[in-house]
Amino acid sequence: MPFRSPIDDYRFILNHVAGYGQVTATDRFAEAGEDMADAILTEAGRMCDEVLAPLQRNGDQQGAVLENGVVRTSPGFAEGYRAIAEGGWIGMAASPDHGGMGLPMALTTAVNDMMSGACLALQLNPLMSQGQIEALEHHASDEIKALYLPKMISGEWCGTMNLTEPQAGSDVGALRTKAEPNGDGTYAITGQKIFISWADNDFSENVCHLVLARLPDGVPGTKGISLFMVPKLIPDAEGNPGERNSLRVVSLEHKMGLQGSPTAVMEYSGATGWLVGEPHAGMAAMFTMMNNARLGVGTQGIGAAEGAYQHALAYALDRKQGRVGGTGAIIEHPDVRRMLATMKAEIFTARSIALANAVAIDMAHATGDGSWTARAALLTPISKAFGTDIGCEVASMGIQVHGGMGFIEETGAAQYLRDARVTAIYEGTNGIQSIDLVGRKMMDGGEAASRLLDEIEAGAEAARTTHGALAEAVWQATESLRETTEWLVEQDMGDRLAGSVPYLRAFARVLGGHYHLTAAMAEPDGARDRLATFYIRRLLPEHAGLLAHVREGAADLMAITPDDLSA
Repeated sequence: MPFRSPIDDYRFILNHVAGYGQVTATDRFAEAGEDMADAILTEAGRMCDEVLAPLQRNGDQQGAVLENGVVRTSPGFAEGYRAIAEGGWIGMAASPDHGGMGLPMALTTAVNDMMSGACLALQLNPLMSQGQIEALEHHASDEIKALYLPKMISGEWCGTMNLTEPQAGSDVGALRTKAEPNGDGTYAITGQKIFISWADNDFSENVCHLVLARLPDGVPGTKGISLFMVPKLIPDAEGNPGERNSLRVVSLEHKMGLQGSPTAVMEYSGATGWLVGEPHAGMAAMFTMMNNARLGVGTQGIGAAEGAYQHALAYALDRKQGRVGGTGAIIEHPDVRRMLATMKAEIFTARSIALANAVAIDMAHATGDGSWTARAALLTPISKAFGTDIGCEVASMGIQVHGGMGFIEETGAAQYLRDARVTAIYEGTNGIQSIDLVGRKMMDGGEAASRLLDEIEAGAEAARTTHGALAEAVWQATESLRETTEWLVEQDMGDRLAGSVPYLRAFARVLGGHYHLTAAMAEPDGARDRLATFYIRRLLPEHAGLLAHVREGAADLMAITPDDLSA
């Protein structure tokens, strides 16, 4: 079935749920009001539906290949990429100082969501560039900014991030890639990196790699790591791509999904690089890119879920099976209706969390208020982990709606799950996200979380007059989350880590209750009201079991020995 960008959903969430009005009330984003937002969403939706969506199956059936050292991309991907670049969608949030639009991250997030639903494998390319643009804006020298940012923003050049090595995955500090000073302000980069998304292509003029490496005087661990810009083609005196750098794509990985997105092993053999940021401060610079990418990857999961949902809904409306009333289609079966309602409710929750996260980022940039910065930081691991978990779960449920046909590749249902599965792994596994939430994001003693819970309870109180039972359920769930949060911050790190994943999931569940209740208040007695009732009565109660898991701590978990698991 044709993909259709859910523009009405973005409009509704931005205007009635995520607080986009606060963003456009600031001086910085005053021009990005409702009319401009509507025009942007409409135009981006048209591109996604007409240009990108038809490439979805191409990327899966004829994936990227490496031929004689050259990456050949899937049929139509070059044209699709040009449409993204020429539309200005790569540099939406980038500074106008270097050719960007300077638009709110909330709009960028919505556009990334719809691009992911249309063709996730291709969307990953501009997402990597967006992260690199932000890292360069914050950390690079003026010379590097002037040379690279206009090209990155226009889409003439693409960007990647190079962290992982065979022996250094989540433990980035174990990397072995070296950076030796050349004596002229440049560095010789030597080492191997793996899992490099879109490490090369056949449609951009240059590929710019941000590479983590260790200087000769770099101490062991993450504190001794520096960040370098290492282009595929070294810019000449006029800033145009010149001689080829000493780097190459060794091989492309054979993957479960995302066949259209080349994932490479990269080798640097004394490649020329330029320092980005201060020496030995590479992780701080890279985290700027990673945090941008984490929200973006969460959005990828949501987009994949949207595509899977639309695919399943169309099938359920058309497929006749069994003795049921109404149209006779399988959507009349209560269990199929349950699956579709769950899919839609979960997408709304994840999308609302991501857009609220983006609004917090925009408010932090526009106001400089530290409470918004803390809100954005708190929501980032939740956006990434919950968004991608929901991408996998909804895609799996979409296969189930199709029944036996979901297991047949020709229907296209399985591709959404195969493509989405890696989103829960890259840019920091979802386990790493939960560790970040209960560790670094709770270093304030739970203050940022408490402020957010205060707002949720205030919203529930305001809803009591029209949605009494639903409001009470959300209020009680929020209190339970608050009590567990207060307990959590008093525990040692072992007990925190043991319950980190269920804690993040419970937090997302409660946020979902809040956003669905807010939607019901904005559209009473309508479709969103009915969906809110479904979510709050049937899905929100899961928070209780999740929080019970959190409060068990680590003792019984770690008492299970490796021998027990091997028995």
